[in-house]
Amino acid sequence: MKAYRRTGLTAAVLVVTVMVQPAKPQENVLPTPDNLHVEGIPPIPNELIESVNRYTESRSATPVGWHPSRREILILTRFASTNQVHRVAMPGGARTQLTFFPDRVSNASYPPVDRGFLVVRKDIGGGEWFQNYRLEEATGEVTLLTDGKSRNSLGVWSRDGQLMAYTSTRRTGRDNDIYVIDPADPASNRLVAEVEGGGWTVADWSPDRRSLLIFNYVSITDTELYLLDVETGTKQRITRPPAGETVAYLAAAFAPDGRILVTSDRGSEFQRLAVLDPATGGETVLVGDIPWDIASFEVSRDGRTVAFLTNENGTSVLHLLELESGRRQRVTGLPPGIATGGDGTIEFRPDSSEVAVGIASARTPGDVFSVDVRTGRAERWTFSEAGGLNLDQFAEPELITWKSFDGREISGYLYRPPARFTGRRPLIVNIHGGPESQYRPGFLGRNNYWMNELGIAMIFPNVRGSSGYGKTFVSLDNALKREDSYKDVNALFDWIAARPDLDGSKVMVVGGSYGGFMTLAVASTYADRIACAVSLVGISNLRTFLENTEAYRRDLRRAEYGDERQPEIRAFMERIAPVNKAASITRPLFVVQGKNDPRVPWTESQQIVDTLKQRGTPVWYLLAEDEGHGFAKKANADYMFYSSVMFVREFLLKEGGTH
Repeated sequence: MKAYRRTGLTAAVLVVTVMVQPAKPQENVLPTPDNLHVEGIPPIPNELIESVNRYTESRSATPVGWHPSRREILILTRFASTNQVHRVAMPGGARTQLTFFPDRVSNASYPPVDRGFLVVRKDIGGGEWFQNYRLEEATGEVTLLTDGKSRNSLGVWSRDGQLMAYTSTRRTGRDNDIYVIDPADPASNRLVAEVEGGGWTVADWSPDRRSLLIFNYVSITDTELYLLDVETGTKQRITRPPAGETVAYLAAAFAPDGRILVTSDRGSEFQRLAVLDPATGGETVLVGDIPWDIASFEVSRDGRTVAFLTNENGTSVLHLLELESGRRQRVTGLPPGIATGGDGTIEFRPDSSEVAVGIASARTPGDVFSVDVRTGRAERWTFSEAGGLNLDQFAEPELITWKSFDGREISGYLYRPPARFTGRRPLIVNIHGGPESQYRPGFLGRNNYWMNELGIAMIFPNVRGSSGYGKTFVSLDNALKREDSYKDVNALFDWIAARPDLDGSKVMVVGGSYGGFMTLAVASTYADRIACAVSLVGISNLRTFLENTEAYRRDLRRAEYGDERQPEIRAFMERIAPVNKAASITRPLFVVQGKNDPRVPWTESQQIVDTLKQRGTPVWYLLAEDEGHGFAKKANADYMFYSSVMFVREFLLKEGGTH
């Protein structure tokens, strides 16, 4: 049975684009597509494209499910512009494309019994108004299952494969109500329960199909778990934290015998695997001796095995647990890296004999592996391309630590350029989004260009507020403590300045979503410590962000940033807002935004650009009309990359002065 991993509403790794509108057609330059609005960016010469294109051609594969009766795996991978569903019939076999939408497919699933179709979940214009479709295997015919305009989850199958339970905002645009449908009959769709808030998700069906296990995500440290009666729509809370303690339940599932398995940080800094007693709310810990989060898990259909992934300082480790005996093994045949698909998609084959997992690393773009449950032997199913580049030459990450202003140790990952680049190296500091997220050392894709061709080092810090280091650490930047995370970056600048191999005078800071906010905050607080900055779909004022982000997200984000309706919080947000501190942003800034972004409205980027233009600060701006929270379409992402190379050469390297 599937253990739903509550991935929250953090910003993921973002790919973005920038461009300029030439006044008249120019020869030997890339034309500006009509979907991109550009300010300040010079025309992109074709010769630049030719020199960097190999770094734009990598792709990855993520498993999303096994065929119910054949040894075949469904994967998501890009063939042309966006991620689509493909089928792989054997380890190392060819990828057969099944969907051909202009927008990205975010997920797909077969029912656990063969019914001749699968269900896919697709975006619309980058706005994250995901819709579900039934795709017939024999004919390729596609049928819309949702309303075509609300935000819908893919949902969870009942054990007999007849029903799918999912959430949708269709009633109010704000609340994630619970629905049930037989995808073979769209008219069977029915509302089971109305709820309040955007944090509700479906975890699993009970074995008898009478109840649903559902989450209410309140914050990164506070989750409620309920049983929902499918017939009556009544729900019963089954988690009861001890007095004075909030508990996060990040994954939950029924075992075939009816037991409820969860990951929980009750009485612990980290997520542990436990059995939850719904009558008392008590927990019996099954795996509690690993000093890292158990990030996700799945129970085999026969109920004998639990496969789970631990997040060990950012690296994913797969474990197999025999439920009856308690014996477990750490799978060692997979390449070291991170599991792809949120915090790691684990997919048991319906016959329970093997499990599929996606792995990405510095030298693995993201590929699908299967692991034999009995022997632990791993097989590789996909071999993703890297544009003809030699993967063995890509930089491996080095874990680094430094002390912040209060003596707390902060960590991150350093990537070094090849040894042929001598002397103190310029540096890009890339700050992750979230903020309740974590940089984890996966495949760097286009970023390898900075190191391999320009000799630039990269550091990815995990400042306070990052997940993966315990529930105390993740709360250290909440509300009025926001500026403490800036100081972690300033302490990193001190660490860089003391290094004989890094050039502290040539640092560019970059980040997406909340990482974009951090980029703007650093640029407006420590301008003398950076050469330039790039904000990707970044927040420029937490108050205006909260007022304008989509309604289904607003209360969830207030749990992290504070409630802007409270006078003290509102005044604090206005004081620290980068747009209100624009006079201190004196270094060149590159701003990238999707017009359809439901998370960080495009107005957040527009207002910082307008303010800086009025002040005469150098600013480049790219706005994509057909993108949302990050650029999903390859042509747009490529344009951004070309523009970024020009920006780096102009403002970080000063036209090649350091390489």
